[in-house]
Amino acid sequence: RKYVGKVEHFLIAGREMNLYLGIASLAATEFGVVTCMYTAQSGYVNGFAGATPGILAALAMFFVGYTGFCVKKLRDAGVMTLPELFELRYGARIRWLSGVVIVLGGLLNMGVFLRTGGDFLVVVCGFDPTYLEITMTALLVCVAIYTILGGMLSVLVTDFLQFVVLSVGLLAVTILILMKVGWSGLTAAVEQHHGAGGFNPFIHPKMGWEYVVANAMLSLAMVLTWQTTIQRLLAAKDTKTGRQVYTRTSFFFLCRWLIPVVWGIAALAVLTPEQVGGNTLLAMPMLLSQIVPVGLMGILIAAMLAADMSTDSSYMLTWSSVIYNDILAPFHKRRWSEKRGLVVSRAIVAVIGVFLLLYGLWYPLQGNLWDYLAVTANIYMSSMSVLLIACCYWKRANNWGAAGAILFGAIVPSAFLVMEQL
Repeated sequence: RKYVGKVEHFLIAGREMNLYLGIASLAATEFGVVTCMYTAQSGYVNGFAGATPGILAALAMFFVGYTGFCVKKLRDAGVMTLPELFELRYGARIRWLSGVVIVLGGLLNMGVFLRTGGDFLVVVCGFDPTYLEITMTALLVCVAIYTILGGMLSVLVTDFLQFVVLSVGLLAVTILILMKVGWSGLTAAVEQHHGAGGFNPFIHPKMGWEYVVANAMLSLAMVLTWQTTIQRLLAAKDTKTGRQVYTRTSFFFLCRWLIPVVWGIAALAVLTPEQVGGNTLLAMPMLLSQIVPVGLMGILIAAMLAADMSTDSSYMLTWSSVIYNDILAPFHKRRWSEKRGLVVSRAIVAVIGVFLLLYGLWYPLQGNLWDYLAVTANIYMSSMSVLLIACCYWKRANNWGAAGAILFGAIVPSAFLVMEQL
């Protein structure tokens, strides 16, 4: 906390992040319990073909980092958020509107994190389900305290430590699964339940080339505009470091899908459909509760808690940075002192924590978790990616087109979520 004297320190660590801290922080942030759950569910439901989004995300991450596509101009601009860049091209109103849809999509996306993490811990540890809310609240309070105090500096340091614990836990459990189930057991289970489509997404009955193309576009949009990802770019000490974070973290983006997919396939091989029931999301934690011994279970839970806390802290800070820097910009621009700005920024993180707690308690998730996350993310990614590419490379882009892209890009997925509940 004593190193945070300015809003810039709080939101982007004063642009002092080096390469290895950036790699560890981004990797830890993008692997939370919710990531483990939806990727394992994808492995259970789709077999090895369920890792397709992870392969595409890794390729997109490497491509953008290697070529500097959009991200070089974004980092060179010296902005703190994506909407701040848009103001330079499209005007202050587009900056504000961009901030609104980014926060809307981001908070709805993050809203299911706490309950999903709580479900994992309840099933794996054998907790009484009535303790779910208590578990969620305790996790959120821990995260909120260190995020409110140190901002991005707290996030980077704790992410680094959590990355170490997370890596040990993931590798240990994966080795255990391969020893108990075996690679031949995994492939046999996929062949039995999914046939050739379990290995090839193009012939999978629920995927096909449309699924691959859609996820390729989704992955590119995520790499370019997902706020937690580009915040590492903007916090890097220079453009070269930011691009290197992208290229060198791309391998972990592949691993964060492949490892839980293997866990999900192991659940498919070991558990019966009657044991799993109708909720395939809980198949993987059911498996772990049965095969992970005492001792290793402690390492696993430490890894998952580390993953959950690093994700929650980064996401809370990310959306608070957009609220402060872009949505509240008309009120504080050149008027607020750094001290007052820090107080407001910390208060926004606290309010986001309260929202996440309440939303996580009452929102009933419908259907596949990955589908929900993709839809909520596209409330803003579908338009922000177009705006960013046009801002960097198309001279005829204007504020009317930008406004149209933002509004229509947000209306379609938002309407889908409402109709899904109705």
